[in-house]
Amino acid sequence: MGARIRGIPQAKTNLDKLISDINGRKVIRAIKSALLIVAPEAAGMTPIATSTLINSQFQEVMVNGTRITGRIGYSANYAIYVHEANGTLKGKPRPAKQGGGNYWDPSGEPKFLEKAGERRKSDIDAVVNKELSL
Repeated sequence: MGARIRGIPQAKTNLDKLISDINGRKVIRAIKSALLIVAPEAAGMTPIATSTLINSQFQEVMVNGTRITGRIGYSANYAIYVHEANGTLKGKPRPAKQGGGNYWDPSGEPKFLEKAGERRKSDIDAVVNKELSL
């Protein structure tokens, strides 16, 4: 006498949903971990005059269909101009009426977001591989 087993298709469907959910969480966690590596590096290279720029840094993870994107940015309205500056004044003295000191001191650099990503690329690769592993 054979016993009839019910619910196998539902069990398979539920298992597939669970696996998809776990994989989705892993990807988001991997992207967030990468953002947490790059953001402090970029903050260390952000020029500080009044701290407005560095305090306007934000991180976000966006899900659009099957595409998951992580983004680090600055909400200060002048951030793009500082980031894209050519850096020709780096290290040169600033006039006293502009606050004195040197331009881009002490550790500020042009293209600070790009450089932070490039400098920490191996760390990002390692943490993403770790987060996505079984």
